[in-house]
Amino acid sequence: MSTSRSRYRQTRPSRITDDQIADLIYKLQQLIPNDHHRKGSSAKVLEETCSYVRSLQREVEDLSQRLSELLQSMDTNSPQAAIIRTLLMSP
Repeated sequence: MSTSRSRYRQTRPSRITDDQIADLIYKLQQLIPNDHHRKGSSAKVLEETCSYVRSLQREVEDLSQRLSELLQSMDTNSPQAAIIRTLLMSP
């Protein structure tokens, strides 16, 4: 096999099959709570997944804000404050 052909095969993106896509959509449906997911097209599942992820992001932001406010209202040297700081710093 020539070098250029070998390089092409290594850099060419692999193709995903329809079965693999269907499997991934099924797995997404399993990850989303029942109140967020409905049976439907792949596009609908992806929309619902995006909606659910956005709601989780809002929840994280809200909880982070509440923890920050709590931290401001307590003794910064307390063990509880150290725990809150750790929670706010984790990824």
